[in-house]
Amino acid sequence: MSIQAFPHDASSQTGVSRAVYSDKSRAPGRVVVARHAETSWSIAGRHTGLTDLPLLPDGEKAARSLGRRLRGLKPALVLSSPLERALDTCRLAGYGEIAETTSLLLEMDYGDYEGLTTAEIRSRRPGWDLFIDGCPGGETIEDVGNRVDSVIERLRGDPILRGEDVILFAHGHVLRVLTSRWLGLGAAEARCFALRPAMVGILGWEHEWPVLAAWNS
Repeated sequence: MSIQAFPHDASSQTGVSRAVYSDKSRAPGRVVVARHAETSWSIAGRHTGLTDLPLLPDGEKAARSLGRRLRGLKPALVLSSPLERALDTCRLAGYGEIAETTSLLLEMDYGDYEGLTTAEIRSRRPGWDLFIDGCPGGETIEDVGNRVDSVIERLRGDPILRGEDVILFAHGHVLRVLTSRWLGLGAAEARCFALRPAMVGILGWEHEWPVLAAWNS
């Protein structure tokens, strides 16, 4: 199903106020969150934060396919992480010329755990939980929440975006946290929103309430 087939109005951490969450008049109509396509590390399950990896050839194909699924969408704003894998996904999907990069959409900084799988980390630190323990030398999930709150505040505070579509090209964990915060949940609730490479979610509204209108589409 193409993205334009979805209607605009589908009938812990408190950095974004309840007033912002319930004021639809300040918000974009839909926010499409798009995870970058596959890299060698994403296939291997390695935590890829600030390491700047290119897309695999199959990832490039998936990014073009994503563009076909987004065809017909005319966003008022496109934001992208500045990292190559996100920017190339954006470009191959057909939005590179109008995209604005922002460091607020960088992936979580995994610090000492960069490049490691969860199994490798737990062999050193049994019971480790990203959403509780964070990453030594890097960020906590609350740090990421603070970053994405700034993105949400920008989108909901810009009158030009009222009723318009926005696309965000970024990374798995940062987009999961942004989704959680859009819904008014704590950053750690991002554990519930696994997002596959080159897949999208749609954040929207039902009446005055923020909702998740689609996921892994």
